Amino acid sequence: MKMKDTPEAKGDLLSFKEMCEKFDVTPRTLRYYEYIELLEPEKEGRTRWYSPREVARMTLIIRGRRWGFSLEECRQFLLIYDEEGTEAQNKVWVEMADRQLGVLDEQIRELQTAREELQDMRDQVARAMK
Repeated sequence: MKMKDTPEAKGDLLSFKEMCEKFDVTPRTLRYYEYIELLEPEKEGRTRWYSPREVARMTLIIRGRRWGFSLEECRQFLLIYDEEGTEAQNKVWVEMADRQLGVLDEQIRELQTAREELQDMRDQVARAMK
């Protein structure tokens, strides 16, 4: 997911709509992240405001999801971020990252194989048309 630049409405705070636009997420997604307590916006009545801290947390969530981590694993990243990570937490994070890098490498190999198969089939059909 790509982040978009949006105007900030209230000092350093972003509105709910601006947060959705900035991170290109649906309102439902943003509300869900709040529901499972990954984000904790400031509230004024029914209005939600997102501080730079919440923007940073959302950036970590979006990155984690893009890298293939579960929301629970993203929660662990956020704990490390909030507490500036103990050595033990950082070690766990590195182990999680190593595992996920292996998963991504396997997906790349599978996609490369699928691409080669598709290219071969395309070439066969193209030759048959001549």
